[in-house]
Amino acid sequence: MSYTPRLKKKYREEVVPALMEQFQYSSIMEVPRIVKVSLNQGVGDATQDKKLVDNAVEEMSIIAGQRAVPTKARKSVSNFKLRDGMPIGARVTLRNIKMYEFMDRLITVALPRVRDFRGVNDKSFDGRGNYSMGITEQIIFPEIVMDKVNKITGMDITIVTTAKTDAEALALLKLMGMPFKNQRN
Repeated sequence: MSYTPRLKKKYREEVVPALMEQFQYSSIMEVPRIVKVSLNQGVGDATQDKKLVDNAVEEMSIIAGQRAVPTKARKSVSNFKLRDGMPIGARVTLRNIKMYEFMDRLITVALPRVRDFRGVNDKSFDGRGNYSMGITEQIIFPEIVMDKVNKITGMDITIVTTAKTDAEALALLKLMGMPFKNQRN
């Protein structure tokens, strides 16, 4: 038997039936699902120090469990000492098993480690069922070794779903275990 991530199993066994009942879907294929999770980190000081981008790529790769790629500037901005093609960040897109594993670690381990954590904002949906959130410190992930961190940086996490509305996406993420503020259950 092949390996199935814990969150994927939960999605199939608990989330799908609950959403089918809540939104009265006629087919299982209508039930929204998570397509991908994108992690993005902009390193503004990379114009002065090229090593910061390499560190960001390395840390993102450790967090995601998949190689991150450096992002490059699209155009030159003289006020920021920025040239076209200069590396200024790191990003990685997770799908399938790695996506479920990352979501599981994010929900159960990383988010509870945030200082003064009261839940993530439930208003950060884009109107099409995708959810974005920012994390101010990469050290909330247990994979990051504190001694090797030379600069605390944040990152953006975008969860892309097949949900047609924000209400469906909110219900999906809530059932998956995402700790939202203002829970209305």
